[in-house]
Amino acid sequence: MQSLIGTGVALVTPFKGDFSIDVEALTRIVNFCVDGGIEYLVVLGTTAENATLDQDEKELVIATVVAANKGRLPLVLGVGGNDTRKIVAELKTRDFSDFEAILSVSPFYNKPTQEGIYQHFKAVSEAAPIPVIIYNVPGRTSSNMLPKTVLRLANDFDNIVAIKEAAGDLVQAMQIIKDKPENFLVISGDDMIALPIVLAGGAGVISVIGQGFPKEFSEMIRLGLNRKVNEAYKLHYMLADSIDMIFEQGNPAGIKQVFDALGIADAFVRLPLVGVDESLANRIAEFIDNIAK
Repeated sequence: MQSLIGTGVALVTPFKGDFSIDVEALTRIVNFCVDGGIEYLVVLGTTAENATLDQDEKELVIATVVAANKGRLPLVLGVGGNDTRKIVAELKTRDFSDFEAILSVSPFYNKPTQEGIYQHFKAVSEAAPIPVIIYNVPGRTSSNMLPKTVLRLANDFDNIVAIKEAAGDLVQAMQIIKDKPENFLVISGDDMIALPIVLAGGAGVISVIGQGFPKEFSEMIRLGLNRKVNEAYKLHYMLADSIDMIFEQGNPAGIKQVFDALGIADAFVRLPLVGVDESLANRIAEFIDNIAK
């Protein structure tokens, strides 16, 4: 899966003032990422406010991204949840011809055991018509997919090709990297430790901040993959404050404020999320002004 090496971005879903989907803004974001050097795009991940989109809106997001991308970059589609039967049914009926892989989050709310997580992804693997990236994000799911479970899945199912590891734990990521099958990819799901994970043997990142600063962030990851450590860390430290800022008052409120400051999309988010406050909006705008100088 060479197409999943480097920087992928978890696209936001931009809204208009009436909270309908802003198709033109989403098209601008796709073009901004393509022009900025991003390697692939992730559609309908957590950052897309997937939980507050109805089925028609999800189909509109998919159609918009596919049309805007025009086949230029590989696409990954988020297909996950906490009802295994529902996910399996979608995997068996959806047309995945425009997509390179599926990103599937570990079940949330139910708090399954490690065996439950394994059996869930076993069912996903058996139903999936294209490769699967499993996604560990304990901060959202309330359960941590342990390295032994990840490695068991990686060894047992050929179409489980990668993990998006977002536990925020570099040591846990390194445990997976150390013992994984040769072709299994460890992809950072945390922007702040994406470069250290790459330097430890990871394959790249599925990023939030990368869509706001695609040129700088994707270059940082490429430098890391090429072991140009000093040059990569120079970019990392240049962007570090922005990473802190976009998560300070919740995702995707922060990254949407970046797009607002860039004039690409408005910062509207749907309840129960709210936009960032004036102080953070001003700091984000100041950061962008300084980057441009």
